[in-house]
Amino acid sequence: MSLLQQARFFNTVNHLRDLPATAVPEVAFAGRSNAGKSTAINTLCSQKRLAFSSRTPGRTQHINFFTVAPVKAPDPIGFLVDLPGYGYAEVSGSAKYHWQGLLSDYVQSRTQLAGLILMMDARRPFTDLDCQMVEWFLPTGKPIHVLLTKADKLTNSENATALREAKRMLADYAAQMENPPAMTAQLFSSLKRRGIEEAQRVVAGWLALPESLPPEASAGAPQA
Repeated sequence: MSLLQQARFFNTVNHLRDLPATAVPEVAFAGRSNAGKSTAINTLCSQKRLAFSSRTPGRTQHINFFTVAPVKAPDPIGFLVDLPGYGYAEVSGSAKYHWQGLLSDYVQSRTQLAGLILMMDARRPFTDLDCQMVEWFLPTGKPIHVLLTKADKLTNSENATALREAKRMLADYAAQMENPPAMTAQLFSSLKRRGIEEAQRVVAGWLALPESLPPEASAGAPQA
């Protein structure tokens, strides 16, 4: 069983000073408010209510941390981090600026952040705000994995086109950098349970979970 299935709520943060004072790796999840971010986190962790999915996109205005650890372990071995959805409308100007600052400062400065799962609606990928998020994050040199969510809304042909164009966009970004980080993309559907294992492998690898290692590595050195 994936350790992601044992993820538990840890804390909600509204200021950078309140971030957990830990050294374990973190994987952040970002995306537009209507990209299905909370639903995807719940699906990857095989839980229904781990991440709160509001009927009003953009209501979650804080950073939510979830621990990843074996049952009864005293300390987490990693965190899943649910970032505020962007592209919201019904918030005040001051709240919006605080929200934007919290989001950009976290992704650009958090040392423990191992990678970014960036969720985009497969029907409308790489909006201006999605591109802004990519451009905020690229200078960190850390990997990006794009989940093209709601793939069940498209035909097989449309999905193939969306995935090809997403990979082309990422390749264009890479071509502009001397040492680009890993940038990958996949199709994903919580409803049809498509792409779950592929996304779990990426997250497990970034968190260095035991399940991400080959059997001979996770078992340790052979006995004499």
